[in-house]
Amino acid sequence: MASKERKFSPDLPDDENPEWTEEHFAKARPGMDFFAELGMTPPKPRGRPAAANPKKPVSIRLDPEVVSFFKASGSGWQTRLNDVLIEHIKDKKKRA
Repeated sequence: MASKERKFSPDLPDDENPEWTEEHFAKARPGMDFFAELGMTPPKPRGRPAAANPKKPVSIRLDPEVVSFFKASGSGWQTRLNDVLIEHIKDKKKRA
């Protein structure tokens, strides 16, 4: 005989996950405290670390020849294009 699976209903109380009371919130503490109490190292944050100088997304129209040239050099072509523009700025500043 198959067990009867309980369907979720937001209107019915959930005995396995009761709604928190003010007392629960008053007792709550940061999850990192849990690791300290057990003498464990907390997990490292996921994802890429925040950049000190984050790039800004822009929309730009370039000649097809420019895009083809940089894409032909493979993955990372946007970074190489950025590097060329940075060098151009440095060169212009030297001449000024």
